[in-house]
Amino acid sequence: MKLHRLLPSGRSNKHDPLFKAVLSITGLLPKDLSLYKRVFTHTSMEEVDASGKKVNYERLEFLGDAVLNTVVSEYLFNELPENNEGALTLMRSKIVRRSFLNEVGAGLGLIDHLSSSVPEEKYGPDVHGNVFEALVGAVYLDVGFKQCASFIHKSMIDVYVDLEKLQNKVLSHKSLLVDWFQKKHMDYCFDVIDDNGTEKVNYYKASLLVGGSVVATARATNKKKAVEKVSKRGYFHFQSQIKSIKNKH
Repeated sequence: MKLHRLLPSGRSNKHDPLFKAVLSITGLLPKDLSLYKRVFTHTSMEEVDASGKKVNYERLEFLGDAVLNTVVSEYLFNELPENNEGALTLMRSKIVRRSFLNEVGAGLGLIDHLSSSVPEEKYGPDVHGNVFEALVGAVYLDVGFKQCASFIHKSMIDVYVDLEKLQNKVLSHKSLLVDWFQKKHMDYCFDVIDDNGTEKVNYYKASLLVGGSVVATARATNKKKAVEKVSKRGYFHFQSQIKSIKNKH
């Protein structure tokens, strides 16, 4: 039978190394350290609290995601008064996308404080963003929305968000291409087949056909990636003809 370490209840202790770490990362005085112990506990630790409930960052990650969306939405609403709902939604998705949050979390060095029973290389590619969302959730519960929003601005929006660059960021080349093909009433299709060859890893080959002719091909380890990869190549093939519709994607 596996024994689980019980986490102590959370009152703030200024001599606790976690207190100093949270203060350094957020600039805020933590009130309930048990929240931050959850933030920095990987699921592999299989921790439980005194009531037997699992202790890790996953539930806080869920909450942090919602808080981030609210704060970013308010920021964009104020900064882009001419943008309609669709444009604002798209811009928000560019900011809260997983790769963006991973960059923020990595920049804060969050996983340096993560307790885990597995090596870092087995954390998964999105651990930085996941822990950042969990931290946002913990800050929100610990000190309230106003100070949490200030932390999000200081740690993410003020440092990483460049609205002018994001305006030209393409999230989906497939979506952009399909929109253009449909507006031009062009006949197109994406053809995806297994393409393993002699390799042990499964691969898929995607082809973009326009008017019955192959415009581009690409390979990837799953169908979605293969289609997006061939779409990006197709986009560059038609780039000189495509008008400025990128802001819709």
